[in-house]
Amino acid sequence: MIQEQSSILDQFSPHFHRINEELSKVFDTHVPLIEEVGSYSLLGGGKRLRPLFFVLSCELCDYRDSDRYLLATIFECIHAASLLHDDVIDNASIRRGKTAANKVWSDPVAVLVGDFLFSKSSRIAAEKTHAEFLRVLAETATMMSEGQILEYINTHNWNMTRKQYVEIIASKTAALMSAACSCGAIVAGASQADIQSLRDFGRNMGIAFQIVDDIFDYTSTVERTGKSMGKDLREGKITLPLIYTLDYVLREERERLEVLFKNGNASEEDYTRIAELVRNNGAIGRCRSDAKEYADLAEQCLSPFPNSSKKESLLKLNQFIVNRNH
Repeated sequence: MIQEQSSILDQFSPHFHRINEELSKVFDTHVPLIEEVGSYSLLGGGKRLRPLFFVLSCELCDYRDSDRYLLATIFECIHAASLLHDDVIDNASIRRGKTAANKVWSDPVAVLVGDFLFSKSSRIAAEKTHAEFLRVLAETATMMSEGQILEYINTHNWNMTRKQYVEIIASKTAALMSAACSCGAIVAGASQADIQSLRDFGRNMGIAFQIVDDIFDYTSTVERTGKSMGKDLREGKITLPLIYTLDYVLREERERLEVLFKNGNASEEDYTRIAELVRNNGAIGRCRSDAKEYADLAEQCLSPFPNSSKKESLLKLNQFIVNRNH
């Protein structure tokens, strides 16, 4: 399965190469620390899915100008900036399988370099695009901030519902994927109907992506996903696998676990117990089913576009996202 997933992404190697070339030029700064921290965070890993979706969306709408790769870096810069900020908020120690930037340097440095990357993305957009593109980026930044705040105020909220969870990930994760896809259409001068179709495609795909990502917190290892099992729960994040699991936990046991985790008194055995509950009561299957439903909705959003190699590539990536195991 891992080899199969690798081969799916390998077919996009030429795109990744051009995207990485442009990303390496982002740090045109006279402050060496910015380049050092930024390169560590931006160039040190990641699948580059968001810029790839932008490039493929451009091409789906018949835009093939070479500047599409420079514009694609906007979405990776925003993503990297959000991760730097997230890790400070979460007091995270690992990101993409290595020590998080806030631990290598400091929280203030991580926040400021995140601000630099976001500012850099805004500058690229302002120099190369038009008002509609900028409007979408501004709306996306607003939504991502709202999602982060919603997640923060729901820390250790063991009564969180599936609806609340979807609201958070739709803003925090799916909004940027949606923007990457719709902005590809905007740059291409596509119709409003095509822009909306790609916007909806990215949103549904992004929700599916995050649901699958949250499964890994209970099923995978740092070697495979870049983060340790139980990281979300340790940070007080109540995600869909746990929401579904709590439906089957006796009230007394649920209240006991809630108090332990909220007070920071949970032992490693308690984390193991929660992980076992999640893995053994059907929650993972329910999450996979939900993710597939969103992926299916995403696929339907591309139905107005005629069949082409670019459409097929987007559909393959949509399936990759929901079927991946790391």
